Amino acid sequence: MNATTALTDTIPARRRWLGEVPILVIGAALMGLCVALLLTQGVAPGIGGVLANAQIFAMFTIVLVCADAGREIYRSRPASPLSHLKARYTRSIVTATVIAGLPMLSVAIILLPYFSAMKAAIPLFNDYSWDASFIAWDRAIFFGMDAWQVLQPVFGYPVVTAFLGLLYQLWFLLLYPGVMFFAFARIDARVRRQFFLTYVLSWTLVGGAMATWLASVGPCFVGPMLGNPAFDAQMAYLYAANEQVPIMALPVQEMLLERFATADNGLGSGITAMPSMHCAIAFLYWIAMRRVHSGWGAFFGVFFFVTWISSVHLGYHYAVDGLVSLLAVASIWAVSQRVIFAWDSWLESRTQPAFQPTRRTNTAPAE
Repeated sequence: MNATTALTDTIPARRRWLGEVPILVIGAALMGLCVALLLTQGVAPGIGGVLANAQIFAMFTIVLVCADAGREIYRSRPASPLSHLKARYTRSIVTATVIAGLPMLSVAIILLPYFSAMKAAIPLFNDYSWDASFIAWDRAIFFGMDAWQVLQPVFGYPVVTAFLGLLYQLWFLLLYPGVMFFAFARIDARVRRQFFLTYVLSWTLVGGAMATWLASVGPCFVGPMLGNPAFDAQMAYLYAANEQVPIMALPVQEMLLERFATADNGLGSGITAMPSMHCAIAFLYWIAMRRVHSGWGAFFGVFFFVTWISSVHLGYHYAVDGLVSLLAVASIWAVSQRVIFAWDSWLESRTQPAFQPTRRTNTAPAE
């Protein structure tokens, strides 16, 4: 591909980037505010988390490209596989697609490490004082019982618990291949931008501001962190089930406790229950994918409900954590739609001529 072709390919990218300006501006402003707040508490976020996050994205890029290359070679069976793949991945349309998606991918790479730092710093801004309230809310909803007790007769089998634990960890894929899909796939531009703006606002407002305001640790941590024995029976079941089938949630919970004790604010650190970001991001994928493909929308609808159930059954969250997340993300999605629409309307108005003279029609009969 020559320089002229490359320059031509960037023109659609520049049009797309112009439409994404609100996401970049809002994201930069919120991340700047996050850093400023951390600095007031003597926490100076470095770039180590960003580099680590970039490495994870790079790893998934390699995996996805290798999988695509294998599928392409198997399907086409070319005489020269290397030449065939070179032609496939250096096509102008592929190059233009990659270039166009880089700003949104950069936002995702930078966002999560600063969220993790903010999440780990919650005790610096507020005490974990809301757990008793959320326990009471759950019991009010479930007629005096904790939510996990209501679920236990259905899901309280070690094999089922282990399976839910696996699905709960697969949520991790939404943050990497899932984000790459929205950055690079050929989907409706407004859906893409609405997804990313909601994604940015969900992590910062729901996972940052609301989590700090409603600081809580969740059922699995109220015992070791707050001395509350309310969920000792649930944790006893989980550890007993782990003796039969490994429960992936337990090592993660132990790691989070260890990092909390050492004030580690690296990628994936921090303890907070309300609201549930697992539920928030899973719900975002549901409402976004419904506008991309009805079948995938149905899949992510099921995935969201399984995530919500798993978050309770595995002791990470109260049931109300997921409910609040759902309502918050739905509200942010609606606001994001208005922001994108307003920006597009402004851009459209800027492209219209300032003065359009009224065209006069000559109605006189021809001579």
